[in-house]
Amino acid sequence: MKRFAAGMASGRVEAESLTRDSRDRAARETPLILVGLGERRPGVAVVSVEETAGDGATRLDAQVRYTWQIRDGLPPWSYVATVPVVRTDDGWRVRWTPSAVVLGLDARQRVRAMRLAAPRGEVLGAGGQPLVVDRPVLRVGIDRAKVPAAEAASSARRLAAAVGIDPEPYAGRVAAAGPQAFVEALVLRVGQDPEDGDGTDLSTIPGVTTIKETRPLAPTAGFASTIIGRVGPATAEVVQRSQRLQGSQGSQVAVSAGDLVGLDGLQAKRDGELRGRAGYKIERVHENGVTEPLHTVKPEPGRPLRTTLDATAQLAAERALADVEPAAAVVAIQPSTGEMRAVATGPGSKGAPTATLGLYAPGSTFKVATALALLRAGVTPETTTPCTQRATVDGRSFKNYDDYPADRLGDISLRTAFASSCNTSLISLRDKATQQSLADAAVTLGLGTDPALGVPASLGSVPREAVGTEHAASLIGQGKVQTTPLGMATVVASVAAGRVVRPRLVLDAPDPAGDAPRHPLTETEASALRDLMRRTTTEGSGRFLADVPGAPVLSKTGTAEYGSEAPPRTHAWMVAVQGDLAVAVFVEDGAGGAHTAGPVLERFLLDVGAAR
Repeated sequence: MKRFAAGMASGRVEAESLTRDSRDRAARETPLILVGLGERRPGVAVVSVEETAGDGATRLDAQVRYTWQIRDGLPPWSYVATVPVVRTDDGWRVRWTPSAVVLGLDARQRVRAMRLAAPRGEVLGAGGQPLVVDRPVLRVGIDRAKVPAAEAASSARRLAAAVGIDPEPYAGRVAAAGPQAFVEALVLRVGQDPEDGDGTDLSTIPGVTTIKETRPLAPTAGFASTIIGRVGPATAEVVQRSQRLQGSQGSQVAVSAGDLVGLDGLQAKRDGELRGRAGYKIERVHENGVTEPLHTVKPEPGRPLRTTLDATAQLAAERALADVEPAAAVVAIQPSTGEMRAVATGPGSKGAPTATLGLYAPGSTFKVATALALLRAGVTPETTTPCTQRATVDGRSFKNYDDYPADRLGDISLRTAFASSCNTSLISLRDKATQQSLADAAVTLGLGTDPALGVPASLGSVPREAVGTEHAASLIGQGKVQTTPLGMATVVASVAAGRVVRPRLVLDAPDPAGDAPRHPLTETEASALRDLMRRTTTEGSGRFLADVPGAPVLSKTGTAEYGSEAPPRTHAWMVAVQGDLAVAVFVEDGAGGAHTAGPVLERFLLDVGAAR
């Protein structure tokens, strides 16, 4: 019996442990019975051996426990089989039968293990609204069983060209796959066509197969894609990494090939919670294909992930960016809570997280922080300052944007300089606001400390030391001042709230509140900044927003020069507050804040307002 048990545990039939008349049958049928369990090997232990007919018995019944570890970290499939042992001329030997391998099995049956997928946790938005749920998809790929081996690579290249993916790597994967494998090329939402394909009718390509199933998907293909992320089959690298983690932690069930996992964004960061624990079942498969369960370990559904994203605002942001060719972003924050309502990156960003990690000079939108530094230095909105065509600092010439209104030149108030975005006026006040005070003002409005969103993000930075031309450039949001669309949305959200706002994206994440600024925003300061931003809408460069329905709009435009071209290229910015919504819009290349970012902002506000 020990020899029989050791052989079964190592995956082979030990002929010498069997009766001569059952050896051929055992060698032939055992692999067929167990093929559905793959390369798994059981633990095998002899529990007991009992005589069946008293003294002088010619037969014994051995009780053998089989223990199969189907999925790491889950309870095994364990059973006791009765193994008949008979006396022969060779001594006591096992008389092999299918039920000696699996309890109750006969010669026309086999067993197989089936993975039971755990329902993936939904990604929820504001108010518990489901954002990512199971939606119908088509998996498009090559079925190696349906195409001659010699034609598989050719079919793969044709399919790759038809659906717009790189042909050679895909052809290589198809060529390396087994003769029965399905090799996925891409996954399409039902009703979606490939975006970059060549228009080939896929049905004309030998071996092309489509498989209908469901995948956890957001409302649209691009919906908060850099934030929520994607879900797909586990790659070899993901499986290996999971096995390493499982080995070190001991409790988490390792990912297996074929599992759906988060590939990036929050789906990857919170994959362990969202994925749940896949279970399994062992089936008895009859000759006619009918199955019956032998053992089941139920899956544990994944836990939902609660985010602050608002589907209405997010879709409005994506529609506003749909036709913008350069890299671009819209970020919207609710000032009263710090909750992020929309984080959209335009198609021109080509998948880069422009909204949260795109660091750029903010141009005149940064004048919100500059104005705060000046107010703290004793400058008032009525303080008169010269607005000239150009201002020279240490030999460097600064100018206003190209369409600056001529009737706003001369001695003008800070209020007018802010509303009209006169660069030279603020530069003329550079001795009133030190670089340190400018950096402090930025921190007061939320810049400087990277947020804890659950995905990589930055708010930007303002140098604490700068003199001469570099300090002058900082006052107008250029030089070494850098921020992200998320950063500027945080700045104007703080103005609206009257306190520093810490952006929040995941509701069950640790409290995002950081250290309080050394110089907290006072209500007097916030009220003055809100008035300056409102004047931009009523009198200055944001006048086109004055008739947007709903609460009054506060705004600030911004244009930032960059690069070495002559004339230099410019980033376009615009920020706004309407009611309990603070918004930042960025376009990497544009004619100016009002001309390029402004229409995007207006479309967003109108769309959100109409939807509500």
